[in-house]
Amino acid sequence: MITLVEITAHNFEDYMEMELPEHQRGYLASNAFSIAQARYYDDYIPRGICYEGKPAGFLLYDKQSNNNAGEYGIYRFMVDYAQQGKGIGRRAMELLLDELKAKPGVKLITICYKPDNANAQSFYRSFGFEETGLDEIGEMIAVIRP
Repeated sequence: MITLVEITAHNFEDYMEMELPEHQRGYLASNAFSIAQARYYDDYIPRGICYEGKPAGFLLYDKQSNNNAGEYGIYRFMVDYAQQGKGIGRRAMELLLDELKAKPGVKLITICYKPDNANAQSFYRSFGFEETGLDEIGEMIAVIRP
């Protein structure tokens, strides 16, 4: 069973310590950095991904991407190295997208990734994300318009 949970004072360290395999580390900021961002940016929502009740991954989204109401930006999405290959990421993304699409007034859901990350491209396309071009730091922007 896969669930999304709130990051709290009682569980944040479990999520901060998660790792990616060496070849994936350059694709994402650390969970520790993301948790710190969420502490200081009111619109950032960190969520833990649990598998069978235990921490298995992490995500961070912005509930007002680019200060635009109704636009949600998924800024981090990762599954801990030891938990990869079990379908956790696929189910967690389904849960996240269902949650975001159910928000009142949602207009756009955005995610960005490195253009050379073929696995991310394929994964996000499978959910209906469509690429719109590169952002100012050279990451690919992909969107869903619910």
